[in-house]
Amino acid sequence: MDRNQLEVNLLDVNPTIAGALRRAKLKSVRDILSVSAPFLHCLTGLSQTNVQQLLTTASTACRRSPPTPALVLKRDTCGGFESSHRLSLACPELDDLLRGGLPMGGIIELSGESGAGKTQLALQLCLSVQYPPEHGGLNAGAVYICTEDSFPSKRLQQLIGEQAQLRAEVPPAVISAIGFSDHIYVEHAADLGALQACLARRVPLLLARGVVRLVVVDSLAALFRAEFQADDWLERTRQLLAFAAVLHRLSHEYATPVLCINQVMDVIDGSDSLHESLGPRNSKVSPALGLAWANQVMMRLMMCRVQGTVSRSDQSSALRRLEVVFAPHLARGSRDVAVWREGVRGVSHL
Repeated sequence: MDRNQLEVNLLDVNPTIAGALRRAKLKSVRDILSVSAPFLHCLTGLSQTNVQQLLTTASTACRRSPPTPALVLKRDTCGGFESSHRLSLACPELDDLLRGGLPMGGIIELSGESGAGKTQLALQLCLSVQYPPEHGGLNAGAVYICTEDSFPSKRLQQLIGEQAQLRAEVPPAVISAIGFSDHIYVEHAADLGALQACLARRVPLLLARGVVRLVVVDSLAALFRAEFQADDWLERTRQLLAFAAVLHRLSHEYATPVLCINQVMDVIDGSDSLHESLGPRNSKVSPALGLAWANQVMMRLMMCRVQGTVSRSDQSSALRRLEVVFAPHLARGSRDVAVWREGVRGVSHL
């Protein structure tokens, strides 16, 4: 049996551990070994001793089964796509900033103040993912989880109608063949319980069937700020890490980018070294949820409004900036962008 598919009930674990694994929906050795011990502790509620016993048992079972050719192949490919494939942002300038777009796995955070253009870019990605791979997509849909505001369906329809303008390099026949509205699945989560149920049941089902290859959570901080007081920081951190662990598992199991939109908070001292490393340069705001969440993010992007407007034909837009705050494969950099009827585009050509 493939060590990635080895069922948990075949492991030599005690009933307490087995029951905790069932409640956490960890069904295979890969599920167990793909997360760290602190994450397992948060997901299962097991003691540190039981977590270490579980990891030891899973590692032993993994070593007993030699890697198969399919497993070796899976290390180099992601659900039929090469691991080097990227999800395009549907803008050459932004793709150039991100070396092709969003990577196939991991949590990508997009933070910024209200009106910065975060939701605009998220909607654009929900359309971009539906294009064939040769046009920067993943040939699948997206699931969009709203935790705060209602889904902007009117703006989405406008973006769909303007795809030929935004994607002029794509043959019109390709665009017309995509039923964009039919492949965006909208979920509403008013509290953490609803969000956890969505991520535990509906989202894995859509991913397993291959109908979606992008998960968007808009916005992340809304629920954690609403449900926890200042004195509840320990429970808040535990819940936040458990939430991040679920997103990591879904992302890596299904080779799916997970985009989390985050709010910002004011920074009292912008010269602080920690802020400089985890937040944008020369900014009076920083992404919310603190260091515990920052350590779970593979790529942190930030959008902000800057002084000035740009115009073309009968349209004008406030100037924005998309900045790479940190990513393991990218240098810090930024591009000025504007929001037009057809979507978010870089403005250097203007």
